[in-house]
Amino acid sequence: MNLKTRIEQKDITAAIIGLGYVGLPLAIELAKAGVTVIGFDISVPKIDALKEGRSYIPDVSSDDVRQMVESGRLRPTTERSELAAVDVIDICVPTPLRKTKDPDLSYVLQAVETTTSVLRRGQLVILESTTYPGTTEEVVQPALEQSGLKVGTDLFLAFSPERVDPGNATYHTRNIPKVVGGVDPVSTELAAAFYALVVERVVPVTSTRVAEMIKLLENTFRAVNIGLVNEIALMCHRMGIDVWEVIDAAATKPFGFMPFYPGPGLGGHCIPIDPFYLSWKAKQAGFEARFIELAGQVNGAMPEYVVSRIAEALNTERKAVNGSRVHVLGVAYKRDVDDLRESPALDIVELVHRRGGVVTYTDPHVPELHHDGRSLTSIPLEQALKAGADCAVIVTDHSSFDWPRIVDGFPLIVDTRNALKKTKSPRIFRL
Repeated sequence: MNLKTRIEQKDITAAIIGLGYVGLPLAIELAKAGVTVIGFDISVPKIDALKEGRSYIPDVSSDDVRQMVESGRLRPTTERSELAAVDVIDICVPTPLRKTKDPDLSYVLQAVETTTSVLRRGQLVILESTTYPGTTEEVVQPALEQSGLKVGTDLFLAFSPERVDPGNATYHTRNIPKVVGGVDPVSTELAAAFYALVVERVVPVTSTRVAEMIKLLENTFRAVNIGLVNEIALMCHRMGIDVWEVIDAAATKPFGFMPFYPGPGLGGHCIPIDPFYLSWKAKQAGFEARFIELAGQVNGAMPEYVVSRIAEALNTERKAVNGSRVHVLGVAYKRDVDDLRESPALDIVELVHRRGGVVTYTDPHVPELHHDGRSLTSIPLEQALKAGADCAVIVTDHSSFDWPRIVDGFPLIVDTRNALKKTKSPRIFRL
């Protein structure tokens, strides 16, 4: 029986390498569909949690984890030897940037090394990690072929960009269309059949490079438009115009306009990083991505602008940042998640500290914050109000925040998310 037939009949064992925001939801969906899944991660605490039936991802319930583990359809492990008998290997590991803004493929290379050690004839390998066009063919394929097996004859290889939006209650693994591009038509066909087990719509494309480029286009589109609206926000502030009112009114146009909103800076694993992957790859081809680079500069400067607004707010009370108590509301990169990756709050906290401010924070999703050798612990809102603060800054507008209490309790508020849109007060300073 060939691999495609076995996939369609769910007569396969699949391995998911990397059980984070992308890998764990996929592993759970596959297990629910009746596929036996080996969940591999090098993090012992993650594997221990899963074995105990506990989820560490907000989008995955502990009930689902417990049921899939108890049924035997999800087998969490840190042992690479357990990957030897699988039919499909799906790599879902992070791809961060180095400090030089170059792609850091170390996690991908580590995952490929793990894969190569257990390769056997007839397997399908899929990379989901966001990366630059050419990675699958130029990096992953040669590494796999060091095993002596050839991609396209002995092995099959594809790329399928992850499109996870943590905390999104509407769109999730099952109903987000899945783009798939293989190194050859058979690889594309096999990968499409694999994802069709759990995804409502699969979108095949002609190559891995096209699939890799699609993800970068999607997130660069967002990053550039956010950069534009952030610059409009700076402009409107200088001109004494409410940028939020401008955007809301512009959004009433039923065509030719899509609303984007300013904020304290970009966060998360994708949007702050992907445009730099694309820009870096473009430079390798002798092309300067000036538009993308400029958007990155605008977005990257927003935390500094937020701190300048904190200084302006304090100045109205004849106070300096130096010595003032600044309370940060929300440090996760987006609403109702616990993800700190690339969060602008990290830069804002550091910049306030550099100016001599005393920083505390409240985030129900992030109990502790460790960054650049500095450690802070989240305190309850009521404790923060009793302790007193000279200024509060809303960085992440979690839905659980008691906004009326916040407005009543803090003497000055810098609102970077327009969370207090309905409240008019000279004590509230917006972007």
